[in-house]
Amino acid sequence: MPFADTDCFVVPDGLPDEDALFISDAAPTGFMGADFCNIQRGDVVAVWGCGGVGLVAQQSAMLLGAERVIAIDQYPEPLAQAAAFGATPLDFTQVDVLDALKELSGGRGPDACIDAVGMEASGTGLQHAYDRVKQAFYLETDRGTALRQAMLAVRKGGTLSILGVYGLIDKFPLGVLMNKGVTVRTAQQHGQAYVPRLLDHALRGELTPAALATHRFPLEDSAKGYHMFKHKEDGCLRAVFMP
Repeated sequence: MPFADTDCFVVPDGLPDEDALFISDAAPTGFMGADFCNIQRGDVVAVWGCGGVGLVAQQSAMLLGAERVIAIDQYPEPLAQAAAFGATPLDFTQVDVLDALKELSGGRGPDACIDAVGMEASGTGLQHAYDRVKQAFYLETDRGTALRQAMLAVRKGGTLSILGVYGLIDKFPLGVLMNKGVTVRTAQQHGQAYVPRLLDHALRGELTPAALATHRFPLEDSAKGYHMFKHKEDGCLRAVFMP
């Protein structure tokens, strides 16, 4: 492996393998999203998505000092896990997300919004139907429901942190960001910068990446594991393959 002597980190003694596994992937991405938000004590942070990255972003926001973290998704199992971490769960199929976020943030909107969903966002209503039609005709690549909601929800002068992957998106409300003076931060995962810090947090029990592993399979059943993960079957959050 080229540059393995500079790219790899030693797993500390006492750290379980599954903690180390996710510190190579979901954990640094989620932590980076929270770190981008410059969280201050008392802040309200909303996170779209309760997959592996979203759940770590929620935990990280609490670790960095957020007073309230709001987790937005539609699947009951990950929403329950977010609640177990201490977040306030919102099922976007049951509530108006923007109204709920205003109420939970004293009427002004969250101080920071984190999009941990990306181009395959689910949604409701006409705007979601519009995206599906545009995709079918190859007129756009993305379903931007989560990102648009985050842009509309964040308070004036707040921060929008984008972790989701995007290509070509339509109906992008740029004027909202400009008029509200929103800071936008986004990037691919900065693993080299965050892994040593995350190893320390995990050793101290301040982050629990291993909690993302909901299913375990032998390598022979890897196709089944990927299928369950893709289709959110049986509450599958992350599948771990055991050689």
